[in-house]
Parts: sequence; C-alpha cells; structure tokens
Amino acid sequence: MRISEHMLEKVEGQKDRIGELLLKHTSLTQDQLNEALDLQSETGMLIGEILLKKNYIHPHDIIKVICHQVNIPYISEIKIDEIDANIVGDIPINYAKHHEILPLLETDFSITVVVTDPFNFDAINDMQEIFKKEVKLLVTSPLKLSEAINRVYERANRNMVDSLEDEFDESLDLDGPIDILDAGADEAPVIRFVNSIIFRAVKERASDIHIEPYEKETIYRFRINRVMTEVLRQPIKTHSAVSSRIKVMAKLDIAEKRMPQDGRIPIKMAGKDIDIRLSTVPVQYGERIVMRILEKNNTVLKLESLGFRGEVLKKLDELSHQKHGVVYVSGPTGHGKTTTLFAMLDRINRPDRMIITVEDPVEYEMAGISQIQVNHKIDLSFARALRSILRQNPDVIMVGETRDLETAEMAIQASLTGHFVLSTIHTNDASSAPGRLIDMGVQPFLIASSLTGVLAQRLIQLLCNDCKETYTPNAVELELIGLKSAPKKAQFHRAKGCAKCNYRGYAGLTVVSELLTISDGIRPLILSKADASTIKKMAVKEGMKTLRQDALEKVYDGLTSIDEMLRAINADENQETDRT
Repeated sequence: MRISEHMLEKVEGQKDRIGELLLKHTSLTQDQLNEALDLQSETGMLIGEILLKKNYIHPHDIIKVICHQVNIPYISEIKIDEIDANIVGDIPINYAKHHEILPLLETDFSITVVVTDPFNFDAINDMQEIFKKEVKLLVTSPLKLSEAINRVYERANRNMVDSLEDEFDESLDLDGPIDILDAGADEAPVIRFVNSIIFRAVKERASDIHIEPYEKETIYRFRINRVMTEVLRQPIKTHSAVSSRIKVMAKLDIAEKRMPQDGRIPIKMAGKDIDIRLSTVPVQYGERIVMRILEKNNTVLKLESLGFRGEVLKKLDELSHQKHGVVYVSGPTGHGKTTTLFAMLDRINRPDRMIITVEDPVEYEMAGISQIQVNHKIDLSFARALRSILRQNPDVIMVGETRDLETAEMAIQASLTGHFVLSTIHTNDASSAPGRLIDMGVQPFLIASSLTGVLAQRLIQLLCNDCKETYTPNAVELELIGLKSAPKKAQFHRAKGCAKCNYRGYAGLTVVSELLTISDGIRPLILSKADASTIKKMAVKEGMKTLRQDALEKVYDGLTSIDEMLRAINADENQETDRT
C-alpha cells in the first residue's frame, strides 16, 4: 500500500502522541520506537517512513492512528449489501480503483464515501463536484475497498441485464450489417447486452473484446492500447445466452460447442463500417470468445503520424521507392505491421505503378490498389494468390504475412525478377528475420541477394497530455532502463489519470522501431548463417538504432513513461549504448 506524504507529515507533526498510540495499538516496541527516533535525528527522515522501512509497523497502523487523530472513522468492514449500486452510476470503475474511493450512502445533504487515503483531496473534491453535496469520509484498508468496488460495480452492471437469460430474437434480419445504434428497448435483454458491449468497446477504441468463462462467472475484458482491461463480470449462467447470440450474429453453428469456430460480424455504428472478426474455442467452462474490431475506413495514416522520424523515416522513404527487393516488417500480432506497410504503399501509390496485395483480412481499402482477400475455405492461400499475382505483372506486391517456405521463396523469386515486395514476418527484432527465413528453408544466398531491409516495431502507449506529470526517476528506475544517471536534457513524465483518458494515464499509441538495412557488411553474415546477435552488433556498429534506444528517446521527450517502456520493450535487451 502507498502512504502519502500528507500522512507521513501528519505523523511527524505529532510524533510524541503518535508514538504513544502506536505502542498502545500495534506490535511496535519501545526499543523499536527509540531506534527510529535516533535514526530520525541523524537522517532527517520522517518517523513514519523509518518505521515503515524497518517493517516495525504496517501501513494500516499509521492510517488507523491518523484517523484517530483527525476524528475520521476507520472501518474494518464494508457492508456491501447495504450500498445502493446505482450510486456509482456517474463514476467509472477505473476512476474508483485508481483513486481508491467508493461512495456508500447519499442523503439529501451529504454523500458518505470510503477511501484508503483521507488526504486524497483531488478525489474528495471530485466527489463534491459530482454529487454537489458535503462529503463525509470513512477510511478502510485497500484490500477491503478493492473487494467492495468489484462487488458494487458488478451488481450495478448486473442490474442492467437482470433478465439476460431471456430468449433472444432469432428472427432478427442478419443478412445485412446490424446498426448498433438502432438497438431499442423492446429488444430481448441479451441482444441489448451484446450490443452494449460492442458499442462500449468501439467507443473506448478497444481492438479486441475477450469473453472468458470460469467456474462461477464470466469475465469481459477489452484490449485498449495493447493493454488488457477488465470491464465487467457476469454470473456464469448468462454465458450460454451471450455466446449463442454472438454466434448467431456471425452466422455460426450455435449447437456446435466442442469445436473452435471462426466468423465475422459486419456492423454499422454512427455511419462507420466496422468489421468484427470472431473466434471461439472450447474451454473448461464454456466457449472462450474473442472479437477483433476492425474499423473499415479509407484513411491510411502517414509514416510521420505513426511515430517514425529522423533517419528511420528517411530510410523507409528510400526503401519504399525501390524498383525491386524485399522489405519485411516484423513484430508481434497487433502491433501495427499492416498499418506501416500501407503507409509505405501510400507513398508510392501512383498511376504509373501497378500495386497488388494479398491480405487476411483486408483492413484498409485504397483506391488504385488491387486487393485480394485470402480465403482458406477455397484454398486461396498467400502462396497460391501470390503465384497468380505474378501472372498479372505488377510493379509492387504486398503479401500480408510470410509464414511458410512456399510464400517466402515466391516473394524472393518475385523480387529477383524485378518486383518490389513488401510483407510481414513474426520475429522479435529486425536482426532475427534472416535466421527465421533460413529456418523456413530459404537458401541464405537468396536472402542475401533479395532482402533489402527489415523493420521491427512495437506499439507503446502515449502519455495523456492533459494529466501527465513531470518527475525525477529514482536510481532503481534508471537502472531498469540501463542508465546510471539521467541525461541533462531529458524530461521524465509519468501517468496520472484524468477524465479525458478515462483515468488510465495514457491516450493513443505511437511506434518504436529499429530498421536493419542489408548492407555490404550484413550480407556476408547472412551467407554464413550468423546468429541474430552477431547481425545486430554489426548493424548497431553501422548506425542502427535499436528498439530500446528508440523507446528511450520517446521517454526523454516526454511522450511515454519508463513504466510503459519496460512493459512494451524487453528491458534485458542489449544495453550497449545510451548509458551516461
């Protein structure tokens, strides 16, 4: 648990009385208190901080004593069943968890809230602003409050779908796109519930909806900015109706629950066309459902707006205008590889160039480009489509993914016969791509003669500009990112959370990348089947900026935080540079 400076200062201001109370109400001994007082006179540290660091007391002990001093009741139990769940209707659960605050009782003149920090004035003022009433405080432990928040919000959500087990309308016309905003009150509860989940996910710009059944409940989670966030829990008895409804929308077999199924749901929302890719797999307590949300639009982002800059942007522009060769973009699923490929295609999409793509699925629709959708049901794979494309004599080919030897060899042969080929490949970094192709069975001399560049990228969260705060990182944080001291011009920021970012502290994504260009120094290493670390060392020697270095620069510029960098980028990556 975090103890605020206000609490420690309160202890310091009344240390004689606090010491007596701690001796009386906790396991603190007189010898331990005397030792802490001696350290306090030597170091100047707050007495409460010393006692906590020595593990002589628990954070709850300080809170209880402070509550006694300032006449704020400390409660050990929260009577959750007596709380009206409607009281939290205007307060997002993310806010309640972030600020550790929960309204308990509303009267005509006051609102009683329970907190873990009675000096969290920002949250207390927010409650006064929301309810327009006097705020009365109670204090409890973080564990008790967290449990109460989960149960109260669970009940609030359940109220919305009390009759979720009612039959849904199977006669609903599903031939065309379903307009989510047309969902009316006369529809069956399960339809309204599923529509509301999808609506909320799109509104919060989630990329995926995860529905996970467990023994007693079903957990609903969104992936927002690449981070999983729990949004709802429902009794397990509701899961069958929800999964059946979703499968009906995707025109899947609702009776088949033992085999995985895949489908798609086209919907309209606020005039936008949205394509939902559905995947179900049987697990222990039902069917686990994942819905990937793809917003269909004709707006292709520019490389600059994606986050590319400097030398990497310049080299990507040069690679895009090549007449032949292969360029791969690598990275984990969902980290914007296809978006980057289309941003590169956008730079060369001119009437004098013929461009054909093979994709699964088609995420962007671009005028002037012929796009082929992979269809495994009729055996239209990447390799088979690519074979047919070559007969069309294109200038530029984009292959959605290189996952097997046949596709890799055909892409390379196409580049050797005068075509420029773009594709994606799953590797952890740029230097691993040649080895991955060799593992597939491609001959090293073919790779060395055709491969011109590999871009590795990750998406990381951008700090919210409305609430990010400047701070000085401590020695431990600097060590985690491979620094001995902070660079003089660096400005470090951390997430705080506000209404505009839904109290997450982050808003939007940017790309961090490393670009391996196949130089005269790299080709001999590929021919000799050198490992990825050897190739990386040579590339760094020739000036390649690694993923970690690019992420560090964005931390220095205040675009993201150290925490986000450590989450998104492997902190154990080679730390051969950037130390000060």
